[in-house]
Amino acid sequence: MRSAGGRAASARGDDVFAIFERAPAALEAALAIQRAMHAGAWPDGIDVRLRIGLHRGRPALTDTGYVGLSVHAAARICFAAHGRQIILSSAVRAAVIESLPEGVSLRSLGAWRFRGLPEPVDLFQADAADLPADFPPPRSATPAK
Repeated sequence: MRSAGGRAASARGDDVFAIFERAPAALEAALAIQRAMHAGAWPDGIDVRLRIGLHRGRPALTDTGYVGLSVHAAARICFAAHGRQIILSSAVRAAVIESLPEGVSLRSLGAWRFRGLPEPVDLFQADAADLPADFPPPRSATPAK
């Protein structure tokens, strides 16, 4: 994460909320994290699966940390992902589409409604040949019709 220019803004339990100045760097970090986790040899045959959600916005920094609708959207998008999956909002897609790493594509998952968000969010999955690609529909979201 740090090698891509990110910094952890908060960590609670097994959740990490990271901030990046540039969306392509966030996607680069997400891919590197998933690749490292997928290739890792875990003790006792444990299968560690991370969910990664990426969103772009302008949160406010307060004495207690980052707050705002974009923080809530990022959390909802992350929770919607399945283990080993990287899901991006349309805001991130727009910021990375012209600079996708070689061998990486973005697949539309459609528009989804999340509790607490006023509008549906168009979601995309980052696909790469060396990462799993088949997942059920996003968790905790309702398809927007």
